[in-house]
Amino acid sequence: MAPKVLIVLTSQRTIPSTGNPTGWYLPEFAHPHNVMKDKVEMTVASPQGGDAQVDPSSIKMFENDPTSTTFLNTQQSLWTNTHKLAEMVPKVGEFDAIFYVGGHGPMFDLTSDPTSLALIQSFAAAKKPIAAVCHGPCALLNATAPSGIPLLSSATVTGFSNDEENQVGMMSAMPFALETELNRVSGGGYVKADQPWGEKVVVSKVAGTGSTLITGQNPASATGVGVELVKALGLTP
Repeated sequence: MAPKVLIVLTSQRTIPSTGNPTGWYLPEFAHPHNVMKDKVEMTVASPQGGDAQVDPSSIKMFENDPTSTTFLNTQQSLWTNTHKLAEMVPKVGEFDAIFYVGGHGPMFDLTSDPTSLALIQSFAAAKKPIAAVCHGPCALLNATAPSGIPLLSSATVTGFSNDEENQVGMMSAMPFALETELNRVSGGGYVKADQPWGEKVVVSKVAGTGSTLITGQNPASATGVGVELVKALGLTP
């Protein structure tokens, strides 16, 4: 029987300070999906359930990426009718891993969503892999390990860098700088690629549980996160 992965998308549809549309970032779901589609069973959830908006700017930015365009045109049912996160809490035992897709949206809802934080702690307590890419690791900042300490304590972790945020001109619209907070909560464990937009995927452990923690820095890291998640589930990528 194929392992089951819970995919979490943001429900945020606009940037509060600008009113511009946001959501989850297309290649950061498309590429891991491409890696996992024939190997795992995926269930997609979001805080509000229903239609989880893909960031329109990511559609434009990756219009020449065949993996992203094929996914966009053939897999819409995955995100137009997502489950509510709250419905997943009693079903944690059915899943083998959890994966947070990035985009600017998660910074506004998944960082502090109590249901999401409870899910992460449940996966950590059960020693199940936890993965996130780009801005997705913001969902881990306030999560705790079963012992009560921050989930990221002493972990090596990555996520969208301050340089990258500044280069896309979004730092002032963000509630916090992701790199700065990931480095603070992990106790200096943040790492990144040598150059902005370079691939960086990090496999670490959740404090006190042995649960595998997989993070990717940016869109270029999305495939690698999918590969490492498949490996963590004991499968061949």
